[in-house]
Amino acid sequence: MAEFKFPTEQVELPSKGLVYSKDNPLSSGVIEMKYMTAKEEDILTNQNYIKDGTVVDRLLKSLIMSKINYDDLVVGDKNAIMIAARVLGYGKDYSFEYENETITVDLSELEQRFIDEEALLEKHVNLFKYVLPHSKNEITFKLLNTKDETAIKSEVKGLQKLDKKSSPELSTRLKHMIQSINGDDDSKTIRDFVDNYMLARDSRALREYIRNFQPDINLSFTHVSSDGNERELALPMTVSFFWPDSDL
Repeated sequence: MAEFKFPTEQVELPSKGLVYSKDNPLSSGVIEMKYMTAKEEDILTNQNYIKDGTVVDRLLKSLIMSKINYDDLVVGDKNAIMIAARVLGYGKDYSFEYENETITVDLSELEQRFIDEEALLEKHVNLFKYVLPHSKNEITFKLLNTKDETAIKSEVKGLQKLDKKSSPELSTRLKHMIQSINGDDDSKTIRDFVDNYMLARDSRALREYIRNFQPDINLSFTHVSSDGNERELALPMTVSFFWPDSDL
């Protein structure tokens, strides 16, 4: 039987692998990805995957050739892999409609923000320190990975079953992200702090701090419209991002 080789590319991770333990394959800071085939196109057009929200994860798992645990990927690295998957599958130009105008973005020019190594408490440990500016409490926190995001989604869904009017996603994310308060790493203490003692101003400051230093790829870009006005737009991440000719 004939053997066929898949063309592959090395994709650099914004984290440089520094948030993963040394024995984790992701600590190398790069992963190997293959180009899309008909198999991946089947994944992208699978209605069941689209409806249950797993289509992107299934696609990326199929494309990653490196022997990694997909659930370990921090969000910023996953975003970089997602952009690489689109470029390897359909090229760097991505066109979409916005306010009756066709906009084309060169995905290869999206800004990649590498990790600030000085922010790490220790290399190859996903842990950071921050003093909340208003309450002066010192916290340690981690960057969320795919496993954390799945757990958060499940927890939020459960809470909303109890109270359909609730919107607990922000506080739930903080509970999973924060690892200690003034040296106390008890999960009950952390949850109590977030629910009852964390000031809204501190929550906002923490989120802004994380946005400014965490490894990621910037999915926003500046667009100059036909009338000469500049505006900041977020890249629309729909199924058509991966399947340009689809009517889904």
